Order: sequence, then C-alpha cells, then structure tokens
Amino acid sequence: MSLDVTLIRPDRATEPCMYCDGTGRTVCEDDYFSANITHNLGNMAGEAGIYQHLWRPEEIGITKAGELIEPLTKGLALMRLNPKHFEKLNPSNGWGRYEDFVPWIQEYLDACIENPDAEIAVSR
Repeated sequence: MSLDVTLIRPDRATEPCMYCDGTGRTVCEDDYFSANITHNLGNMAGEAGIYQHLWRPEEIGITKAGELIEPLTKGLALMRLNPKHFEKLNPSNGWGRYEDFVPWIQEYLDACIENPDAEIAVSR
C-alpha cells in the first residue's frame, strides 16, 4: 500500500485526462506533480509533524499546494537536523527509509513552491 499525491492544474477538471496509470487512478499528462511513497513512512511523518499534511490534508482544511509550503519546510528541516532520530524510525521490513523519504518530501515541496495554486489530490 502506498500514498499517492498529485498536484493538479486548476483547469484540469474541464479537460479530459490522458490515461489510467494502472492503479485505477486517472492521470493527466500535464498534472504539475505526481508521486507515491509507502505507508510505512507514516510514523516518521508523524514524528516530523507532517503526517496529516502529507496523508490527510483535507482533514486539516488544506486544498492548495501553497498551503503545504510552510509545514513541509518545517518538517523537512526538523528531519534534516536530527537524521539519527528519524533513521531509528525506518520500518524493520526495509520498505521505506529516511534516506528515501527526505528527497521525496523535498521534491513534493519544490513542486508546491513552483505551483502554489495547484489543487492537492491524495489517494491512500
């Protein structure tokens, strides 16, 4: 199981999407950003204070990418300041690691900065 996040162009809803990605999700070739990560990293995200921002943004009233910039910046800084603490939270089964999660968050944050008006879509 994994978390899928997508930053959607504001006008996408009026245009047909191009293809299905094989998981049942419809993906537009011109979405701003799309990525997935294992659910095994949820505890690490929680420890960094960004679980809801990544996994359940709608529950805390976040709908636009720009609303993620500040919390993801803070969570990422916390993770980078104390890597040994967060590495201890790596899942014992090896699926999901700190060293993979930090660049994933950075990529997502960069996409949010570049596209602050994008709508957030999350599939869990």
